[in-house]
Amino acid sequence: MVNNQSSPLPLLAATGLCKSFGGIKAVNEAKIEVAKGSITGLIGPNGAGKTTLFNLLSNFIRPDKGRVIFDGEPIHNLQPYQIAQQGVVRTFQVARTLSRLSVLENMLLAAQKQTGENFWQVQLQPHIVAKEEKQLQERAMFLLESVGLAKKAYDYAGGLSGGQRKLLEMGRALMTNPKLILLDEPAAGVNPRLIDDICDRILTWNRQDGMTFLIIEHNMDVIMSLCDRVWVLAEGQNLADGTPAEIQNNAKVLEAYLGK
Repeated sequence: MVNNQSSPLPLLAATGLCKSFGGIKAVNEAKIEVAKGSITGLIGPNGAGKTTLFNLLSNFIRPDKGRVIFDGEPIHNLQPYQIAQQGVVRTFQVARTLSRLSVLENMLLAAQKQTGENFWQVQLQPHIVAKEEKQLQERAMFLLESVGLAKKAYDYAGGLSGGQRKLLEMGRALMTNPKLILLDEPAAGVNPRLIDDICDRILTWNRQDGMTFLIIEHNMDVIMSLCDRVWVLAEGQNLADGTPAEIQNNAKVLEAYLGK
C-alpha cells in the first residue's frame, strides 16, 4: 500500500547558501531546515560560520548564492525589515538595547506598524492612536512579566545586567508577533543562575505558545536540553544533523566540535 501522506514542509528551509569574504568561504553550500513549532539548534566550533549563516537567513548579509524559503515563500531577496515583517526576528550575541530609554520604551519601539507613526493618523484620529498605544503598553507589560522584567519596566535599559539584556531582547522579539525567533547565543555571558531561567522561558514559549526557535549556542547543556533537532557546521559546511542524542554520539561531531 502506498503512503500518500507527505511530511509537512519546514517553516524555514535554506539550501546551497554560500558567502565568501576576501576569498575565504565563511559559508559553503550550507543548508538548514526548521520545523514549525520546534526548537532547533545550530552548533559548531568557533569560526564554523554559525553567525554568518544567521546573517544570511535574516539577510543582514546577502548570500553569494543559495535560497531561503520561509513559510513557503522565498525571502533571500528581501530587506531585513521586510523579513522581520514576514515573521522572522533575531537577537544578537551582544544584546542591543537603547540604554538611555526605559525597558518599557525599548519594548514599545519593537512593535510593528504603529498607527502613531503616521502624522495624519495622529492629527485626524487621535482617539484611535491613543487606544492602540494603550493596547501596546498592556502587551509590552505582559511580555515583560513573561521575561521577568516587569519590575524594571521604568528603569533605564542601560542599568540591566547582561542576562537581563538578553531577556529584554527576547521580549522585544516577541513584541513583533513573530513566527520564528533566531537566538544568537542566548546564554553567552549570562550568570549561570539566569541561564536556567532563560531556558525555562524558551520552553514555555515553545510548548504553551507554539513559538518556533532556531538557536546558536556554545553551551552544550543548553542545546541538548532544549532542542528537538541539532544541525552542526564546521568550516562553513554541514557536518551533521539529527536529534541531540544522535549528535552527542556522532564521531565526526565529537572530533570537530568537542575535540574528542
